Amino acid sequence: MTNELDCDLAIVGGGLAGGLIALAFATLRPEVRLLLVEQGERPGGNHVWSFFDGDVAPADRWLVDPLVAHRWPQGHHVDFPGYNRDLDTPYNSATTVQLAVALERALGEKLLTNATVATLASDHVALADGRTIRARAVIDARGAGDLSALRCGWQKFVGHTLRLDAPHGIDRPVIMDATVDQHDGYRFVYLLPWDEQTIFIEDTYYSDRPDLDTATIDARIAAYAQAKGWQGEVVHREQGVLPVVYGGDFDLYWSKDDPVARAGVRAGLFQPMTGYSLPDAVRFARWLVDEPLDGLAGATRVYARAHWRRGGYYRLLGRMLFGAAQPDQRWRIFARFYRLRASLIQRFYAGRSSIADRIRILCGRPPVPIRDAMRTLWNPPA
Repeated sequence: MTNELDCDLAIVGGGLAGGLIALAFATLRPEVRLLLVEQGERPGGNHVWSFFDGDVAPADRWLVDPLVAHRWPQGHHVDFPGYNRDLDTPYNSATTVQLAVALERALGEKLLTNATVATLASDHVALADGRTIRARAVIDARGAGDLSALRCGWQKFVGHTLRLDAPHGIDRPVIMDATVDQHDGYRFVYLLPWDEQTIFIEDTYYSDRPDLDTATIDARIAAYAQAKGWQGEVVHREQGVLPVVYGGDFDLYWSKDDPVARAGVRAGLFQPMTGYSLPDAVRFARWLVDEPLDGLAGATRVYARAHWRRGGYYRLLGRMLFGAAQPDQRWRIFARFYRLRASLIQRFYAGRSSIADRIRILCGRPPVPIRDAMRTLWNPPA
């Protein structure tokens, strides 16, 4: 084993953001010698990333379509106390298995797995096994870094895939079933019907705390399935905690003196209100592939800082959710939101709300106490 590796671009982190960057370069700039460095046995981790049609520009769908394991052209469903709705916007789910297959096929030996990073800098990556990767540019895509400079709530979840003894009867994704008992903030169940007898059940919380009591949530998922009359075997599990950023200081989060380029959550590239990252990961990968490798740290920071500025409206909504709404009443905000136009809802998730959308979301009687809403808006967090 040689202790010195050489490349033009070292991408550290083989999750969604790093993986899409690698696929974009492999397709559009094959002359760039790249290495994708992943600490796990396979890239991707253990996740499902879902998106609506319209979240990704038609010209960019080639990048994400190979990762799509399931597509529901008939749309999706939401369910709240006293109100439910079918929406026609098609829905897609990409999986880590599909991402891993695509990366292994496209990169071959350019994919380094079981590679733990000891240190990294703008021109090299030192691995724990003693190897050093020399590079013209390094990009850090290892997920969330130090979030202490940001004010966050948390979207946290545990998901089980069940192979059932009989058909489940669900014909489309249920994005939010908020008819469940409310615990630990806003709670809802998310359902993805993989086939007529296989269903993914995710128990999700918009919570003030990032801690995840998996045993308790496992039991709630089992109780939910039992209440639906579903019996079967758990064949897959996943869990996660995503930041919902509603304040903070971008310049403290990512100092202008930091010499290393960033991508994905580490760059703050996600929809602040939802933690939803796939649309931004696709847009960023397509932007980055046209950038020169020299000066990549400065360029990626400028891109991310502009994204932070554009996210101010969504952070305001986050302040209202976490600052003005009582935890067990937060579902009312989403129930009201889902009565709006389907096109507005889709643009919101993509992080591309128009001025008219923003006014419409805030107008009318607020679903939280007016005094609390005004106090939250007039006293924003640092």
